[in-house]
Amino acid sequence: MEQKIPVFKQDEVYYFTDAQKHQIIKEFLSLRITKQMLWEKYTGRKEEKGAIVKWMRRLGYDMSKCQRRRLTFAERMVMAKTAINKITGDTNPEVDELKEKIKQLEQKLKEAELKAIAYSTMIEVAEEKFKIPIKKKSNTKP
Repeated sequence: MEQKIPVFKQDEVYYFTDAQKHQIIKEFLSLRITKQMLWEKYTGRKEEKGAIVKWMRRLGYDMSKCQRRRLTFAERMVMAKTAINKITGDTNPEVDELKEKIKQLEQKLKEAELKAIAYSTMIEVAEEKFKIPIKKKSNTKP
């Protein structure tokens, strides 16, 4: 059985209700993504051709208050890296390094806890065997 793959034609028109348009505009204003990325999310096409801005004007959004600042180069690079990682299935190397560091620190913590238990057991055994008070009493003054 063959699967049907959707084909997008150049003259294909997308119809959205006013509620959907409001939702898309609010998402555009609240998230730090481009119009093209948002358009691709909802339609599957990369070219937006100014539809979102037209909706904003027609639906009464104040364009002077809705001006978004341009994304910095660093923000664009992060967005590009995440997009590439989604496509290739790779993970962020910084995240992998941090996960590895967490594992190492957890291992060191376990070793330190075991060491503390071993020292306290050793002191208790030495106190019992040699009858010498080794532990510092909490109520003594220096």
